[in-house]
Amino acid sequence: MAKVIWKPGTFIYPIPAVMVSCGDMKKSNIITVAWTGILNTNPPKVYISLRPTRYSHKIISEKKEFVINLTTKQLAYATDWCGVKTGEKVDKFKQMHLTKEKSNFVNAPAIKESPVSVECRVEKIVKMGSHDMFVAEVLSINADEKYIDSKGAFDISKCDLIAYANGGYYCLGKKVGKFGYSVKKKR
Repeated sequence: MAKVIWKPGTFIYPIPAVMVSCGDMKKSNIITVAWTGILNTNPPKVYISLRPTRYSHKIISEKKEFVINLTTKQLAYATDWCGVKTGEKVDKFKQMHLTKEKSNFVNAPAIKESPVSVECRVEKIVKMGSHDMFVAEVLSINADEKYIDSKGAFDISKCDLIAYANGGYYCLGKKVGKFGYSVKKKR
């Protein structure tokens, strides 16, 4: 079977569907972002990419901080809703019954219902074309203790994380291997 050639585009799926909170405890916003990822391990750096026309772009450009909140099957509706409504006209925390949680190192609130919230400080903004990429240092990772296993590790299988692919939200499936399993010596 042959592969079909498409025009160049963004077809590296699945990718995380996250809710990014910004602002402060008084005036905040949530934007759903699929263009996000890891840039570096040490020091830990991540990015989000936003269109300059988005309300959150202005807030993050001014405040230079944000929180990446991982999303779950239970948060799928709120994740989508926060991506299609503008925070200029509606309080997304209030409308989606989400709880603002005080962050440890940034003024932007975290989303309490998220299993993991990643506090970030913007280091630079790179103009990419349709989007601007916010490169940020990770200042803190806050994980809900109910997802921590007996060995102190985050058990991703317990929280029903979702991903985004080609216009849809999908639950992550079961684990099919772990890092290094392909070269592990058999007994």
